[in-house]
Amino acid sequence: MSRSSQHPDAASVAARVAHLPHLTMEQLWAAWDEHFDERPNHHQRTWLESRLAYRIQEHAFGGLKPSVRTQLEDIGATGLLPKAMRRDGNRLLPGTMLVRTFDDVDHRVLVHGPNDFEYEGRRYTSLSAIARHISGTHWSGPAFFGLTAKEPA
Repeated sequence: MSRSSQHPDAASVAARVAHLPHLTMEQLWAAWDEHFDERPNHHQRTWLESRLAYRIQEHAFGGLKPSVRTQLEDIGATGLLPKAMRRDGNRLLPGTMLVRTFDDVDHRVLVHGPNDFEYEGRRYTSLSAIARHISGTHWSGPAFFGLTAKEPA
């Protein structure tokens, strides 16, 4: 799909991306040559497919805002996330199971989403509330479950 398309057909773009794993290497390279000026030095198929998938979507729907691209380049150069992103990076994915042994009992918490945790069949909006329920005292939930890390120097 060309950049000039006003309204890309999302289903068509999704179908093109979904078809990438089914291409022969020769076809994959032909698709690469359509979207990139140079071939990479390595030929790892999964990487090629992921870059092509991104480029196909980028051409259809647009790329990253310049400010986001700059921020990502800075992160890549320094290896350090900005403070706000470090907090965001600590968010737990739905389906994550947290386990903490306290008073010789394993306590399991299922993450359903941001501010949505399940412990013993009951929903909580914070890990701190669960830690308080388990321990009977005030705890930082992330600290109780071992999720906090020291700030980089």
